[in-house]
Amino acid sequence: MRGTVLCESDARMALAEPVPVVYCNSALQGNCEVSREDVLLNSSPRIAEPHNSEPGEDSKMERSQVNSLGFKASSPPGSSVWTTRRDGEVRLRMEEQGIGSEAPKTVHQLLQECLGLERFHGVGILGFNSAEWFIADIGAILAGGFAVGIYTTNSPEACHYVAENCSANVIVVENHKQLQKILEIEDRLPHLKGIVQYGEEIKEKRPNLYSWREFMELGRDVPDSRLREIIASQKPNHPCGLLLQLTWTAAVAGRFIALSDAHTRQEHVVSYLPLSHIAAQMCDIWAAMTFGVQVYFAQPDALKGSLVETLREVRPTAFLGVPRVWEKMEEKMKSVGMKASALRRKVASWAKEVGLQTNLKRMNGCSEVPVNFRLARQLVFSKVRKALGLDRCTKCYTGAAPITRDTLEFFLSLNIPVLELYGMSESSGPHTISLPHAFKLGSCGKELTGCYTLIHKPDKDGIGEICFSGRHIFMGYLNMEDKTKEAIDEDGWLHSGDLGKHDKDGFLFITGRIKELIITAGGENIPPVPIEDAVKNAIPIISNAMLVGDKAKFLSMLLTLKCVVDAETGEPGDDLTPEALEFCQKLGSKATKVSEIISSKDKAVYAAIQKGISAVNEGAVSNAQKVQKWVLLEKDFSLFGGELGPTMKLRRPVVAQKYQDQIAQFYTDIETPSGEPSSRT
Repeated sequence: MRGTVLCESDARMALAEPVPVVYCNSALQGNCEVSREDVLLNSSPRIAEPHNSEPGEDSKMERSQVNSLGFKASSPPGSSVWTTRRDGEVRLRMEEQGIGSEAPKTVHQLLQECLGLERFHGVGILGFNSAEWFIADIGAILAGGFAVGIYTTNSPEACHYVAENCSANVIVVENHKQLQKILEIEDRLPHLKGIVQYGEEIKEKRPNLYSWREFMELGRDVPDSRLREIIASQKPNHPCGLLLQLTWTAAVAGRFIALSDAHTRQEHVVSYLPLSHIAAQMCDIWAAMTFGVQVYFAQPDALKGSLVETLREVRPTAFLGVPRVWEKMEEKMKSVGMKASALRRKVASWAKEVGLQTNLKRMNGCSEVPVNFRLARQLVFSKVRKALGLDRCTKCYTGAAPITRDTLEFFLSLNIPVLELYGMSESSGPHTISLPHAFKLGSCGKELTGCYTLIHKPDKDGIGEICFSGRHIFMGYLNMEDKTKEAIDEDGWLHSGDLGKHDKDGFLFITGRIKELIITAGGENIPPVPIEDAVKNAIPIISNAMLVGDKAKFLSMLLTLKCVVDAETGEPGDDLTPEALEFCQKLGSKATKVSEIISSKDKAVYAAIQKGISAVNEGAVSNAQKVQKWVLLEKDFSLFGGELGPTMKLRRPVVAQKYQDQIAQFYTDIETPSGEPSSRT
């Protein structure tokens, strides 16, 4: 964990908030020329108000009013040069000539001079989570630009697409590695005027390349009083109004899940998911600022293995983990459990059964806490929570990708309810959220207050496209009118592309994604995730599974085995995990590596996989949904290999492209490819 901690007060200090504000005569809004008669200085955090310059008015009374954001603000004074009130106002002491007569500059103007940031142009941010990331993100918005996160795993060409699309004037990079990507494409970025590097010292000086320290020095001599002038010019119906949607959604979501205000009890979170993703933006920045949450930054290798160490150190009170994070925790605990004594395994098994049954009853409305549950909590559950760093965590969530019921039940059995939430970048993050007292396994919960759901064109089972409405809906895709019209219909509903239904109690269930549906040659629409999850649950040695068969006569599947991952690089290795080893040993196989199983076509392992596939096929609703062929791949899917995205979501097009030869073999060979057994009937 990094030594930097950012809480609400730190963020405000970094952004100079609250700060003195320069107020201008209303007739001058949008005009950069300001005379000393038009300028007032105020220390209260509010939006600029029209200036009434009648002399002596401020000495008679100080009127208070509440502006559109809810801040209490005093009316402007006329001539006072001092105040003893924290919300008092004074006239800026400007001179008739010389340096003291220079007109105030907005942050926007300052950055135009120093780095050339133009209004509604982008500030790209390419790096791992840090205080500098936060400051660059919020600072870009305050200065009238767009904050545009770029994934650290992006190639130079992918960085170019993002930077060009947002007309980036400034790009903030973490280190030399990320800097090289931008230097490779900078001659194709006509709007780029400056690069700022924050994570390490610059190795080679270049024109318009600033260290973070040099960047901060650019504005050191500019009074903080100028910051809010640019904010006053922001309008909710402009693209930068996305800030207002984010803050509204953060406040509503935080209240919905009962986040504590810092004045009552400060929440603690770990920032580790890519800040380029809306989930991290909402949790780590906007909700954190809204409720005064203390934010700790994980190590850059958090998703490669160091996250649990950070969790144990921080002991967060709220934690959002993508499904793969929870799955990795589950695998690790099972691996550790296998090494325990027979007595410990028996106690753990008993406790998990008690925990699961008690929590399932709680889910269905039973509030009774049996004695054996209390004993299990003392003997097992509390120790597991402490080992994971979740002993203070009252809000454990998952989102950004589907999670299996088995994983949810595993943690529920340990008295760690992992609650699902659902939303999109286009809905400023969350749309539905589950609560500790209102959740169902497999459901994403219910709508946030002020958010609405429409199931578009439901079928006989009530399943249709999920559509959103509410104040949290985005304004549109930048420079993409056609795509925006596809997403938002004439009635203002945002079409998610996801398929789902409501149950009788109003809980939302996601059943698939329209774009992920496999449409067979026979015309049957098949959602792949349920079948993939069933295969992984039926065959413990399987790490990842991807169903294929679009426009084909039958379904096939790509499979990977559970293997040890390099903690430094995140690259999947050849050695089997302890769980996979135990699976092989029970079958009588002596294999210890993935390559051994594949090269020898290990009969015991291959037969066990086919047995699991056949079991899944028995539960298929039709022959078209049966897996007819499969193949084992030599490498597991990973961030390193590109098959998984930054939030560990399966990137199907990438996998399909990478393994196109294996997929083609499924449908060109008469017999099962590579000697794999076939379940065709």
